[in-house]
Formats: sequence, C-alpha cells, structure tokens
Amino acid sequence: MTGNHRDRTITRRRAIAVTGGTVAAGGLAVAGYQAAFADTTTTTTTTDAAASTASATASESSGCMTLMSSVTEGPYYLDNALVRKDITEGKSGVPLTLRLTVVDATDGCTPVSGAAVEIWHCDAWGYYSGYTTANPGGSAPAESEDGSTADDNTYLRGYQIANANGVVKFETIFPGWYTPRTCHIHLKVHTGGQKEDGTYEGGKVNYTGQLFFDDEVAQEIFTLEPYSKHSGSYTTLDNDMVYDGGGASSGLLTLRAVHKKDPSKGYKGFLTLGVDPDAENTGAGSGGGGGGGGGEGGTPPGDAPSASASSASSSSS
Repeated sequence: MTGNHRDRTITRRRAIAVTGGTVAAGGLAVAGYQAAFADTTTTTTTTDAAASTASATASESSGCMTLMSSVTEGPYYLDNALVRKDITEGKSGVPLTLRLTVVDATDGCTPVSGAAVEIWHCDAWGYYSGYTTANPGGSAPAESEDGSTADDNTYLRGYQIANANGVVKFETIFPGWYTPRTCHIHLKVHTGGQKEDGTYEGGKVNYTGQLFFDDEVAQEIFTLEPYSKHSGSYTTLDNDMVYDGGGASSGLLTLRAVHKKDPSKGYKGFLTLGVDPDAENTGAGSGGGGGGGGGEGGTPPGDAPSASASSASSSSS
C-alpha cells in the first residue's frame, strides 16, 4: 500500500491505461471506441494525445478477444435492478461518464444488443449504499455528513440496456477508496431479461467483473474535495487483491479528461466487454478474502439490508 505519493514516470501500466493497450488473451478488448463514443462531441480534451488514435485503430481491428475471467462480486451487492443512466442521486464527486460496449466473444465480437450492464461502486469517502455504516478504513467523515439527499439503499447503483451497437452509458462520479481495495467499480452483464417498470427483470448473469483506474489519475483526484476528507493508506493497483496486472485485459479503463488542466471537470472512461451470452457466472462467493472495511469475497457487515428490504426500497424510490 502507499500514501499520496505520485510517481510521474510513464509506467507500462500508465501507457496501457491511457492508450487502451493491446488486446490480451483471456481478457477484455480495447475495441469499439467509435461506437462507444458515437454521441460525444469532438471538443473533449484527452489526457494523452495518443488515446484517440490508439483507440480508433483498435476499433478498426477485425480481431476478437477471448472471454473475460469473472471475479468476485464482493460483499456489497444489492439486487435493486434500477434502470437509469444517472446513478449519482446528488452524491458529490468528480464527474465520470462510463461508456461500455458489450460484444459476443464467441461470435466474432458482434454487439450484444439488449444486454443489461449493471454497475455499483462506493462514494467519494468509500461508503456503499445499503452499507452506509461500514467502516471504509483510514479516517473519513460519517457517510451522513456529505449533505446529499441520496437514498441510502440505491445511490451509485444502476442498470443500462445496450443499444444496437452494444453500447451503454452511465453518468456517475469517480469512486473513492476503502481498505484494503484500490479504486474500482463492480459490474455484471445480464442477458435474456427485460425492462419492466423501470427495473430489469429475469434473464441470467453472463459475467461478473470489476473496472479499475490508473493510479496516477486516482491519486490526483483524491487530493480534491470531497475525496481529500478521507485520509489513510490507499491501495495501489500493484497491491490490490483482485486486479491481476493485465491492463485493459483485466478491466483497466481508458480515461479521457474533460479538461486536461482541471481534473475536477471530470473524466470519461471506456472499455469493451467480451462475454459469452450462453454462459452464466454470478461471481458470488468467488475471489480472495481480505480484512478492513471492504474486503472482497467476505461476509457483508451485520447492518446489511436484506434482499427483500432493498427491493422494497428501490420499488418505492
């Protein structure tokens, strides 16, 4: 683990995070750039000039990745099933737009139209909705002190349904951190279900995974408000119990800054997710153990809401 020291050298992982890297066997592909950003303007400033060129080149490749390896869903999963693009509910933090492209890795990387991508992550101080009294480690204000009116059982959780190009988009905030994990976002890819009354029903989970962030970008953001109110030892990618060092093939997002000189303006992150629509993998019970406030693969805190309670809350919100 490390504190807030930032290594300014361009490491191999940093290069992968910024440019999208190359497609690695057994993982994700950094392809579909043009589809993923089809509805954006051309005025966004990139964190690195190479990002646009490398990603566009990847999207034109006719190659396809092998299937991604599922990892643990972690102890903080709730089956709220809310379909919505903006999942912030007023939670403060650096804006983050996620654009993910779901493709069928068993069929030439064709888009998986109608796939449901579900994400969930902690707030700027390391708290998850549904588990707001779980200690994020280090020193952080109580979750209730952030001044938001967010629903304690639903914030920073949601589903989006892939369009004809397999693309989903989420508006959220850059996640904070909690002991002993690095900065990350959880996700599941579902197929076979359908949207009903604002929720996603039925189907099965094809993939459970996590998205990761370059250390240099994350640690710069954590010096800003409100993240800076959470002090302590941040776990870098090298020391994380889930991230295996494979760059984009292990879920490392490509990040583009909205404004190169002002990180508080936000980021856009993208990745292509190669799945097998016939497979089923919930991720429950898998992954390593861990101590601290957010150990993956462990038992949720005792104050965790029951599935029925969380479903009732989401139905009334």
